[in-house]
Amino acid sequence: MLVLGIDPGIAITGYGLILQESNGSIKVIDFGVLITDKNLAVPARLLILYRQISELMLLHKPDCCAVEKLFFQKNVKTAMTVGEARGVVLLAIAQNNLVPSEYTPNEIKQAVAGYGSADKKQVQQMVQRLLNLPMIPKPDDAADALAVALCHLNQSKFFDAVSRALDT
Repeated sequence: MLVLGIDPGIAITGYGLILQESNGSIKVIDFGVLITDKNLAVPARLLILYRQISELMLLHKPDCCAVEKLFFQKNVKTAMTVGEARGVVLLAIAQNNLVPSEYTPNEIKQAVAGYGSADKKQVQQMVQRLLNLPMIPKPDDAADALAVALCHLNQSKFFDAVSRALDT
C-alpha cells in the first residue's frame, strides 16, 4: 500500500510517500515540500498548491492519502490560510477518487512517538528510526508529512485487525 501523507500549509506543504510491502516492511518512496511564493495573492498560491498536489498524485498514484487536521491557531489569519490550503489538498485528493483520512496532531504524535504530547524533535527522531533513515528528514514539514503517513499505516493496521476480528 502506497500512502501519501500531507502536512498542509499555504507557504509550505510537506509531503511524504511511504510504501508498505506485502511482508510488512515499510520504505520511503519520496518526501519533500511544495512551496508557494509569498509575494503572490492567496488565490494564485492556492492554484499553484492544487496543481503541485495533483502532479504529485499523478506521478506516484498513491493508494490512499492522509492529511493533518487543522488545529487551533492563535493567529486567525494563519488558521484561515492553512484551512484554505487544506481545502485545496482535499479537493485534489477527491478528484483523484480517493477519500482522505484526517488525523489531529495529537493522534499523529501518539501513533509515531507513543505519546500524544511528544515534542517535534521526538516525533522527527521516531520518523527517522521507524523508516530506517540515515538522518532526520528535512525540512520539518516533510518529516511531519512522513509522520502523517506513518500514523495512517498504524491506524489502518488497527482497523484491519478489528474488522477481521468482527468477521470471525
